Amino acid sequence: MFTELLAVLVIAILSWAYNFIKPPASSVCGSPGGPPITSSRIKLKDGRHLAYRESGVPKQKAKYKIVLVHGFNCSKGEPGDDPLGSQELAEELGICFVSFDRAGYGESDPNPKRTVKSESMDVDELAEQLELGPKFYVIGGSMGAYTAYSCLKYIPHRLLGVALVVPAVNYWWPSLPDHLAKSMLKKLDIGDRMAFWVAHNFPILFHVWMKQKIFKPSPTMTGQWSRETSSESDLEIMEQKINSPAHRSDEYKRKTTQQGVYESLYRDVLVVFSNWEFDPMQIENPFPNNEGSVHLWAGREDRICQVEIQRYVAKMLPWIKYHENPHGGHLFCATGDWNDRIIKALLLGEDP
Repeated sequence: MFTELLAVLVIAILSWAYNFIKPPASSVCGSPGGPPITSSRIKLKDGRHLAYRESGVPKQKAKYKIVLVHGFNCSKGEPGDDPLGSQELAEELGICFVSFDRAGYGESDPNPKRTVKSESMDVDELAEQLELGPKFYVIGGSMGAYTAYSCLKYIPHRLLGVALVVPAVNYWWPSLPDHLAKSMLKKLDIGDRMAFWVAHNFPILFHVWMKQKIFKPSPTMTGQWSRETSSESDLEIMEQKINSPAHRSDEYKRKTTQQGVYESLYRDVLVVFSNWEFDPMQIENPFPNNEGSVHLWAGREDRICQVEIQRYVAKMLPWIKYHENPHGGHLFCATGDWNDRIIKALLLGEDP
């Protein structure tokens, strides 16, 4: 009798634990009770859909086609939004921008099997179905830069050039010196440091960690910008954006994660801090004959994706053209004409 009671107790505890750590179900766009589909989408080979948006000039007339990869807690944008650079530049050079919602964001279906590699496969299929041509450019910003790294590794034959803008870093990359990784981790807010550590070491518990109220939450994950986590320049930019008439509405923010925060925000963090299928600092030069170029843009005051690691990556990959804004933080490209400079450097080789 005791053995049977113990077995029942163990089963009950395991069942409770499973339900406690199990991520919530996604509310997939177009499913019964799910968000409506309002964007253009393509169907991938695995059955998922990717939502996308074109801006700049029509791709049939474009001289340059650039795939834009958005960052954390962002999306492809909405119809009528300005392109990455100025519309004047797009028309002057003949640029078609293609932005898309990464898996789980906006109106793109979640990918429970999402990895660093799968991100470049999505880009490859998107470019193929939209007939962007045999080769195209990629610009990945912040968290979206790990998609750009993946493209450099897995589809270099499809690339004309790549820009990594304030790219996300993984403190557990094999080639990253231990002392550098630890020193940069210590510079992070304790909430970020603990959340990223859990994401890397105990991914199955990450959803539980994000629900707990005992320890300090991750300010990056919760959007809590402060002087402890952000540079003065970034705080000024955020304040200007909030007070701007063009500030994103709450509806835009809601739509970004409308299928659930787990398959959008949390999955993003789990992937970027996972054990990658490759070491980015072992990537071979995709343009050995200088037929294209790769650029890395960093802000010296960036407290989210620290400049010390960006410098090390550029040192390990000497074929990367490294650019450092001495007065910029993580959001520096949201000011002035920085986006136009990034595009001109990528397409025309202009020195910014």
